[in-house]
Amino acid sequence: MTDKSEPRLHGTYAEFDSVEKLLAACRRVRDAGYLKTDAYTPFPVHGIDKALGIKATVLPWIALVCGLTGTTIAVSMQIWMNAIDYPYIISGKPMISMPAFIPVSFELTVLLAAFGAFFGMLALNKLPRFSNPVFTDPRFDRATDDRFFLMVEATDAKYDMAGVKRLFGDFESLHINDIYDDTSSATIPKPFFVILGVLALLATVPPLVVARMRVTNSDSPRFHVFYEMDFSPAKDSQVTSTLFADGRSMRPDVPGTVALGQFDEAIDFYTGIDMDKLSQLDSPRATRLVRSLLDGPVANDGDEPAVDNTVDEPQVDEADSQVDTAVPQVDAADPQVDATEPLVDATDATPEVAAAEAPAAEMKDEPEEASAAPEAAQLPDTTPSLPATPAGVAPVTAPAVVVDTTPWLTQNPLTITSAVLERGQERFDIYCAVCHGNDGRGNGLVNRRAQKLLSSSWVQPSSMHQDTLYSDLYADGKLFNTITNGVRKMSGYSSQITTRDRWAIVAYVRALQASQNATLEDLPADKRNEIKKLQAEVMKRLAEQAEAERKKAEAAAAKKS
Repeated sequence: MTDKSEPRLHGTYAEFDSVEKLLAACRRVRDAGYLKTDAYTPFPVHGIDKALGIKATVLPWIALVCGLTGTTIAVSMQIWMNAIDYPYIISGKPMISMPAFIPVSFELTVLLAAFGAFFGMLALNKLPRFSNPVFTDPRFDRATDDRFFLMVEATDAKYDMAGVKRLFGDFESLHINDIYDDTSSATIPKPFFVILGVLALLATVPPLVVARMRVTNSDSPRFHVFYEMDFSPAKDSQVTSTLFADGRSMRPDVPGTVALGQFDEAIDFYTGIDMDKLSQLDSPRATRLVRSLLDGPVANDGDEPAVDNTVDEPQVDEADSQVDTAVPQVDAADPQVDATEPLVDATDATPEVAAAEAPAAEMKDEPEEASAAPEAAQLPDTTPSLPATPAGVAPVTAPAVVVDTTPWLTQNPLTITSAVLERGQERFDIYCAVCHGNDGRGNGLVNRRAQKLLSSSWVQPSSMHQDTLYSDLYADGKLFNTITNGVRKMSGYSSQITTRDRWAIVAYVRALQASQNATLEDLPADKRNEIKKLQAEVMKRLAEQAEAERKKAEAAAAKKS
């Protein structure tokens, strides 16, 4: 169907063969007061917007508003999620942590700013437009090749066909022509709707197939669109391989090698044990410990090797003293206790303890060991007395005294400075506070969550402020070893925290313990004076309040009387 109405004038254009002529014509048209103009060039021309008098677009403001909207949405969303709806401390960060909110805020800012710039550009340019009247002129095809065109639209308030042509005639234009609106039919062909409908129908097939597969079972293997992604030739960890003779895909470290930067300190620094004393007390154990340092897998980021300091060590509860005289509660199902290995290594135990552990029958058959009895008798008897054994009942043997003979380092090898304590506090807040709490009393977020869920298998973390964990009973080296290898349900952190940071945590824990039992004399003189002044002011205010209450009570009593 053809529209036979009279074609409407769209505008007049002039054709040029150089950029200089085009820019001169643009300036002349601008100075003549024409506003609805446009230029068409085969390549970008610097300064043509100024020559045409085109004002700055509002597109940057649109992008700015959209970007700020994205920032506001992202920050508000994270504050609501992390601090209001479901408050949770992650890695020691506060509930509202702007540095942690930056990635999401940045992404949403860029996303909405890009949307604003894209759709704003389309709206300002009135796009998409499927047709332009200038496309009907065959000469305009050279706008993408070697010709430059300047158009004055007929909708301009000052437009006059004769005047525009006279203006263009003053320049060396190659051609001047009038452009009329396209008179071809704007009706969309019916086959287009048929094709569109078929495509829309076909687009529903994949979602329907997926929905069917989600609610039904099949005995056939699924179809792999990207076969290589489902069956990658790369080997995963802990799988067999035919490439190596030992069948392992993971290559172990070469025994005895030391990576660059490892073992810059003495070996005591990596174990928390005085190795010289350990070699004198138990040379085989010291040798095994050193070998585990050299042959063990490299931990962390290559900073240090994984250390297993628990070789041949007794299982000593950190809540007990160094010498536990109570009956040990050993759970056969506890994986921490190896039933095939004695609690006390024969090489670690003193002669008195070894004699106490020996069965009675062996002591009778070997009289030379009976000489240990007088020495054992000289030890203070701290074992709780057992009730008398009834007749006909086998006597109950007293439990062995568990003694930890490991020569732990009693002093932190790091030079304790404010920087070390700050680093230790930072690492403690990230790795330890979630269970032990920021104050170290064992009531962190995980513990409170377990108590809320009434978890029967949860064991509350130890408090750092119990007497048995202070340095005189629980050496710094032993605390370092606990952080490194764990204890009971607490796993070791040697693969996550570097050696130096573990010692920094030990220093911070000692400072945290000291802060709970600090006295006024422990503070500097100037601080003591400040606290005394504050105490005097508080006492004065309390006395004034008490006096005011007394007078008020007397006045009330007098009024009643």
